[in-house]
Amino acid sequence: MVRSTLFQSATDPRTARRKWIGGRLKTRGEIRIDAGARRAIEKGASLLPAGVTDVWGDFVRGDAVLVLDENGLRIGCGLASFGAVEMRSVIGRRSEEIEQIWICVPSGGD
Repeated sequence: MVRSTLFQSATDPRTARRKWIGGRLKTRGEIRIDAGARRAIEKGASLLPAGVTDVWGDFVRGDAVLVLDENGLRIGCGLASFGAVEMRSVIGRRSEEIEQIWICVPSGGD
């Protein structure tokens, strides 16, 4: 017989992850979004490039970033799926346009 203690979480894993991202990570940049993106986020959707209107800071994929609405008010914090350089190249673009944009952008290494 193994002796152990089970600790029950007061919140579900998704809520706990959101609290961790929103309150414990140092942010590396800011993303400003339009009103449509704000409404989508408030309903639980992910932020798409089409809703991004501006990017500040120097961050890489996985860094925590502040999300600001069109008036500059903080609406949340999230983990960046793109670095700042890549995000600036896709501001306001629809998801299906992104692959074509990156095919045309030189990588700088060649």
